[in-house]
Amino acid sequence: MASRLSPRPEWIRSAVRAISPYTPGEQPKIKGLIKLNTNENPYPPAPQVLESIKQAVDGRLRLYPNPRAQRLREALARHHGVPADHVMVGNGSDELLALATRAFVEPLPVKGRVTEPAASTIQFWVPSYSLYPVLASIHGARLNPVALAPDYGIPSLAAMRREGAWDFKAALSLVTTPNAPTGRGYATATLASLCRAQDGVVILDEAYADFASEHAIELVRKMPNVIISRTFSKSYSLCFQRIGYFIGHPALIQALDGIRDSYNVNGLGQVAAEATLKHGAYYRANFRRIIRLREQVSASLIAEGFEVLPSQTNFLFARPPGVAAKQWFEGLRKHKILVRWFASEGLSDRLRVTIGSESEMDAFLTAVRRLRRRLA
Repeated sequence: MASRLSPRPEWIRSAVRAISPYTPGEQPKIKGLIKLNTNENPYPPAPQVLESIKQAVDGRLRLYPNPRAQRLREALARHHGVPADHVMVGNGSDELLALATRAFVEPLPVKGRVTEPAASTIQFWVPSYSLYPVLASIHGARLNPVALAPDYGIPSLAAMRREGAWDFKAALSLVTTPNAPTGRGYATATLASLCRAQDGVVILDEAYADFASEHAIELVRKMPNVIISRTFSKSYSLCFQRIGYFIGHPALIQALDGIRDSYNVNGLGQVAAEATLKHGAYYRANFRRIIRLREQVSASLIAEGFEVLPSQTNFLFARPPGVAAKQWFEGLRKHKILVRWFASEGLSDRLRVTIGSESEMDAFLTAVRRLRRRLA
């Protein structure tokens, strides 16, 4: 029997009570829905990866995994051409982003304590990954969301200094590149200028880098304040296993390593990620397949009257013609197709559409054409 008593509000931190939690994409509750709302790779892991996982389901399940995911760290170091002490593995990149807020940012000062405002500042561009403000609020940091340029690009340093919104002394700056939810890619030279001008740590969140024309890992070798964040979820079809990693200066990695949870990366995930790195050709073929389909779907949507932003990711960000994006979102759902609609200010006129398989995108475009005749 459930208790009728309620906990007192003061038992929960005021900052936690005030948080609006991160909202993930809808998970299907009925059969037959085509899921184009969470940017998952439509193709399965390499067969050899699946076999490696199956072979690891044995008596070792009773044992703790390697606490530092050392073999995977070393494999990632070889993969990216950096020393192993430059790499840290986490329970998805989200765990590592949370650790970075704790390692590099002072919480806002309590009564009787003095802290420089910049030391408590986490900043990020908007729109971008909506988990960032949640992590900052949980930690009790000062949030500094800064609007991207009207074309969703990063403003020039001169414009940033003139407008004064961006804090070049912020303890932690989070930059999603390529950006989500817009799909916009950023040139490495632009990112280098930003990182060079920053006093604090900059995390370049490259969750979608394998679908882009360039990446910024070279900046880790040039600047000690830069960390690259990567994940096995988007490109490598391992969302279920939750494996992410950071690449950065060993002093920063050591600080993060010192505050992570013990055994933070599950053993089957370590096995799956190690096996994945051995079969790059399979995944690179899938990247090319997704990129090719992305461009085809973009052209088809434009032909149907959509305004589609150029994408460097595995999704498209588009403004539909005619009626409001919400009506398109609801209409597509009636056709058993899930896409992402952001109700937030400034994004409510667009839909984000994950690039699925060829058959899924055919079904999506068929639904779009039918809805256009009815809605536009």
